[in-house]
Amino acid sequence: MSYRTPAMVDLLELQKYFIRGHLGEGDAAADFTMGNGHDTEFLSKTVGPTGRVYAFDIQKSALESTAARLRETGCPDNVTLIHDSHSNAKKHIDRPIRAGMFNLGWLPGGDKIVTTRRETTLPAIADALELLDHGGVLLVAVYPGHAEGEAEGAEVAGYFASLDRHKICASQFRIINSPTSPYFFVVEKK
Repeated sequence: MSYRTPAMVDLLELQKYFIRGHLGEGDAAADFTMGNGHDTEFLSKTVGPTGRVYAFDIQKSALESTAARLRETGCPDNVTLIHDSHSNAKKHIDRPIRAGMFNLGWLPGGDKIVTTRRETTLPAIADALELLDHGGVLLVAVYPGHAEGEAEGAEVAGYFASLDRHKICASQFRIINSPTSPYFFVVEKK
């Protein structure tokens, strides 16, 4: 008799599942924390050549690595890379978005001192919800393995809990027996 090892939950694939349910060809989306461009690439390919993606980061190296990733992976020419804080998104996005992604924390492979901070993340999330079209989705990934990440996650959770459930549906997905593992929020606008 053979036994199969059960598949573990793949949080990254689960995030994409939620985004795909709301985002399609020709839509607009935003990667509020582009990092090395993995989410930007995913959004670019999902909205296709007629869509538009806005991607933000405060670190020049993030823009450079994302631009290289987009070229190397054959993404359509539909991405605007923005060297600015996600808290200034409303200055750069001129239309409603169907999806937005935040990966809080620091740039993988970068300086761990430079991290997202509550004082810019919370206003950026509030602005992202204003930019979000009805029927759109916002995904916020939290990395609680460091002090700022834990505090940031708690404040984001409190903010989402305060929203009117008749206008916003906010859910949290986490591995409960691994408290320092990343987790994420899915926020859908009704």
